[in-house]
This record gives sequence, structure tokens and C-alpha cells, in this order.
Amino acid sequence: MDAIANVLELDLSSLIFSLFILMSGTISLAAMIGKFSEMIGKPVSWIAKRNEDHEITLQNARAIKELSAKHEEAVRQSIRHDEMIKRELKQLTEMLIKKEINDMRWEIIGVADNISNGINISKECYIHCIHTYEDYEEIIERENISNGEVEISMQIVNDSYREKLKSGF
Repeated sequence: MDAIANVLELDLSSLIFSLFILMSGTISLAAMIGKFSEMIGKPVSWIAKRNEDHEITLQNARAIKELSAKHEEAVRQSIRHDEMIKRELKQLTEMLIKKEINDMRWEIIGVADNISNGINISKECYIHCIHTYEDYEEIIERENISNGEVEISMQIVNDSYREKLKSGF
């Protein structure tokens, strides 16, 4: 009971101050031992472990930085490739549309030319030519392209078709 009474009589601020000085001294002593052991080339195991952990951390940081740079370059290349593919796809699409339009024009003009030259055309050929012209008109409207000589050819086809419907095939 006397021991408890003695502890309660102690000055609390001096006790905390004493503990703080004791901890500071312990930390300073540990730091001096660590520095001394490094100077003589025989580091204490906890110092060696700390240094090893520090080196691993630095290596990881360098590896992350290198991976980040590689990732950024890969993203830049990917964007460049995407743009190139889009450009080439657009060119290819334009080429296909032009080819389709030209093929339709030649087909319609060819039928009109045959009619003008007196070549007999079947009813199915007239119907096909009219449907081709409808598709042609749809494409040139969608692509905002002017019509040109095909209108004259279709006038010849339509006039001949109406005449054939009246007189028979």
C-alpha cells in the first residue's frame, strides 16, 4: 500500500519529462550504433534491413516510372494508329461509294444507250434499271453529290418503258 501511495505522490510532469528524455536517449543511442556499424562496414541487422527496404523502394519507384513512360508511349502510338485507321477507312469508304455510283451510272447509261440504238430490252431489265436509279438517287442524296448525265439517260429509259407498257413487250 505504501508503494501505491508513493507513486500517487510523484509529480506527473516530471515523470513524463523523464520518460521523454529516456526515449530520446534511446533513439539517439540506436542512431549512433547504426551510423557506427555502417562506418565499420558491419551494419546491425535492423539497419541493414532498413537500408535494404529503402533500396527496394527506390527500385520500385524507378520501375514504376519506367512502366509509366512505356504506357504513355503505347497510348500515344495507339492514338496515332487509331487516327491512321480512321483516315484510311474514310478513304476506303469514299472509294467504294464512288465505285458504286460509277457502276450504277454505267449500268443506267448502258441501258439507255441500248434503247437509243434500237436494241430490244426485257421488262425485267427496265424494272432493274429503275430500281438501280432509285438506289443511285438515294446514295447521291445521302452523299450530297450532283446527278449529271444520268437524269437524261433515265428520261430515255422511262419514256421507252412507258411506251412498251402501252404497246407491250
